[in-house]
Amino acid sequence: MPSAFSYRLMQTDTEKEQIYHLRYRAYLHEGAITPRADQRLADRFDDLPNSWIFGIYHDGVLASSVRISVATAAMPDTPAVDAFPDVLEPVLAAGKVIVDPNRFVADPLRERKLSELPYITLRLAYVACEHFAADVGTATVRLEHQAFYRRVFLHRELCQPRPYPTLTKPLSLMAVDFHQNREKVFGRYPIFRSTPAERRQLFTRRAGRPHPSLMELGEPDTGEATIAPLG
Repeated sequence: MPSAFSYRLMQTDTEKEQIYHLRYRAYLHEGAITPRADQRLADRFDDLPNSWIFGIYHDGVLASSVRISVATAAMPDTPAVDAFPDVLEPVLAAGKVIVDPNRFVADPLRERKLSELPYITLRLAYVACEHFAADVGTATVRLEHQAFYRRVFLHRELCQPRPYPTLTKPLSLMAVDFHQNREKVFGRYPIFRSTPAERRQLFTRRAGRPHPSLMELGEPDTGEATIAPLG
């Protein structure tokens, strides 16, 4: 039986705690953080209204996570803008929309067994770019990971590695012009395409937990979020 992947928008405190502990295990395994007594990694961006935290499940088990942050001139607060303001603030001032995927982590016990996991996880960045009509997609990555982003997402480096909040290893800033490159990427990786229905399901927060910025970012609050499986 083929394996199945699914996405889940993590909203409750219990769901988010699973992600914070996964981040800790992943970053500690990579040597990107020092040990902590609470064995969790969270930051102020987790609860901002322009951030969405996703869990990616493989056969029903949490395998990876990514946080999608969306920056506009009216709501510019994302990790990439915070770390690289001299590069990205002029982009926002010009009226551009930036999708900033960050906190991409994978379960150290599963990532080597699932070679497709980085593609399945980071697919959410292109889904978000489509949904929010992004002009620019960013990636904050270590130097040794740049080749992957160049090859798959056609990113180019905008800035040399800099210190990044909570991490011991510096990250560089990469970016792609989404409008110019989307069809090239979709042509090579059709799985990155998404339907309007899937995008609404992924980025609609559950009823009773709305964020005031949803309408500003172009997302109607339609209630329960259900995630379509990829497998």
